[in-house]
Amino acid sequence: MINPKIEKALNEQVEKETYSSHLYLAMASWAETEGLKGVAEWMYAQADEERIHQLKFIKYINERGGKAKISAIKTPPVSFKSVKVVFAEVYKHEQYITASINDLVALCVAEKDYTTNNWLQWFVTEQIEEEASVSDIIDRLKIMGDHNLYMFDRDIMVMRAAAAAANAQGA
Repeated sequence: MINPKIEKALNEQVEKETYSSHLYLAMASWAETEGLKGVAEWMYAQADEERIHQLKFIKYINERGGKAKISAIKTPPVSFKSVKVVFAEVYKHEQYITASINDLVALCVAEKDYTTNNWLQWFVTEQIEEEASVSDIIDRLKIMGDHNLYMFDRDIMVMRAAAAAANAQGA
């Protein structure tokens, strides 16, 4: 049976993962309406990935004898100043999620729930990859300056595929 404190914290993480998916969907929609097909596709893929994370938490809570809760989610922003602002927000959000995962790990250690701690290690690794991926995109946007957004938009999905292949080889 899952510890009630852990169950509550994991359910809070379900809400955060759900918001992450909604945030990236909002960013995808914005990018698509701005003619940034590559950025939109990257964000749609990211939204799908966050939904998978949400489902992992839901299933884990239920499998451990808890009850996953699906709560209302605040509405994410729908308009953004630029692609640079979008990715700065993505990076900030991923850092927030990393801190949240780290807090979950700390709670598991404090509560001596080593099973959940072990399960969370996948998310710890995932957050390292998420932050590195977005950091790489921000670096490329800085190098590019305010020019060649067309090339960036064209190449962003290639960058994602290359990062995924590199991660698969390292796994």
